[in-house]
Amino acid sequence: MSRVMKSYELLEDRMKEIYFDFYQETYKEGTAIDMKTKELIAIAASLCGGCQNCLEGHLKKAMKYGASGDEVRETVAIAVGVSAATIVDRSDLANFNTKISRLLDKADVLNNGKLKTEKKKVRKGKPKKPVEG
Repeated sequence: MSRVMKSYELLEDRMKEIYFDFYQETYKEGTAIDMKTKELIAIAASLCGGCQNCLEGHLKKAMKYGASGDEVRETVAIAVGVSAATIVDRSDLANFNTKISRLLDKADVLNNGKLKTEKKKVRKGKPKKPVEG
């Protein structure tokens, strides 16, 4: 017996209706954002959200509304950039909240005997003359 995956199977009918009404509302024509742009936004959101089926559907719709390959590629590049920045943001917040950099410094001291982030000491006064040999 083969199983078939069904979308929205775990949602009650009332919730499906609410979702589909909202979804259809966001894709109405004649609003502030044209349909091609909406589909390019949806491509980026699908990539960031990890929805493969959404991505495929929005790629087809974007091309239907006149999106070029270059526009789709640029949209993907923007999604990649935002996703990468998300990791930077999350790591910055994690470091701020848990002082990860201090833990890394301790690990460096334990493993290497010195801090990697140590600054070179700057001497004040006259520079030392080189020793000739």
